[in-house]
Amino acid sequence: MRRVQEYIVTGKRVFVGLEDSKRSWKLCVRCEGQIIHEVSMPSDPENLLTYLTGKYPACEISLLYEAGFGGFWLHDVLQGHGITCIVTPAHTVSQPKVMHVKTDRVDARRLARNLESGDFARCYVHDRQWREDRQLVRTLSQIQRDITRTKNRIRKVFDYHGLNGSLDSGMWKDAQYRALRTMSLGSSLQLCLDTYLDELDSLWALRDRLQAALRALSVSARYRSQVELKQSLPGIGWLTAIRLTLEWGDLSRFASGKRLASFVGLTSREHSTGESQHRGRITGQGNSQVRSWLIQCAWRSLRSDPVLLKKFHRVHRNSGSKKKAIVAVARKLVVRLRAIELSGSPYTPGVIC
Repeated sequence: MRRVQEYIVTGKRVFVGLEDSKRSWKLCVRCEGQIIHEVSMPSDPENLLTYLTGKYPACEISLLYEAGFGGFWLHDVLQGHGITCIVTPAHTVSQPKVMHVKTDRVDARRLARNLESGDFARCYVHDRQWREDRQLVRTLSQIQRDITRTKNRIRKVFDYHGLNGSLDSGMWKDAQYRALRTMSLGSSLQLCLDTYLDELDSLWALRDRLQAALRALSVSARYRSQVELKQSLPGIGWLTAIRLTLEWGDLSRFASGKRLASFVGLTSREHSTGESQHRGRITGQGNSQVRSWLIQCAWRSLRSDPVLLKKFHRVHRNSGSKKKAIVAVARKLVVRLRAIELSGSPYTPGVIC
């Protein structure tokens, strides 16, 4: 059997589908339209490399796996050893509509088949340093969520014990939470409040450290030009500019502004057939944090850009919805961001692009 297999694959292209998990990997290997081997192994890159280079030494090997919790480190390892590795978004992998069985073995077979037929989408893989810099953005978002959670806990404690009557209503600023240090409560409540405030102080310090690191990146040689171009748009400050730069990378990889807007998830859903057309809400694909930053920037941009303000009023008048109008403005911002980066020229307020 081994001689038959070696005869089949020697000097030919081999397509490997890999379904990954924390402890084990399932592999399916195809060549010339048929499965030639399936194997399970521990999730160790050395085992994988030994298997691929030892079993298929004279072959052109391509491997496909889904983007997920493991990130792109395996891609770096395989590419470094001369093996073509492709990472595909999990939600784009095609499969028969009638498929009701999902196992690692089935998924590995599906990935190998899609790789051989060319039926796959490709993730854009940034270099390792870029990905490490981008982690600052995502860690900052996590810390900000922790800050909001701790603030909400303080407010809930005050609600539960009837302590909100003597406090200002509405949204509190950081200074108002710091002022709670002067409150005098019973020993148990005082300990609880001090615990929450100590946690807030720690989270604020971490937030400041991360923002300082991002500020340094925004003026570094690698990112400065992209950040400055994005800042030329109304409503976008340095923090949003460096966040978008690290999340998106090189915008020339998108064939058009529409493609970038689709990547961000700001294009509408559509279910149309024949003469019937049905468009719904935005697709919402991609990073929801990025969309929230863009919506905030869109609201600010209305104060200083008459073109965007005119678009907002037009969409609001036609749809009757401010939400739809501000999403349209955010989408316009996305198209502009790509246009100015490709041109290399700062944005001129009031110019339609």
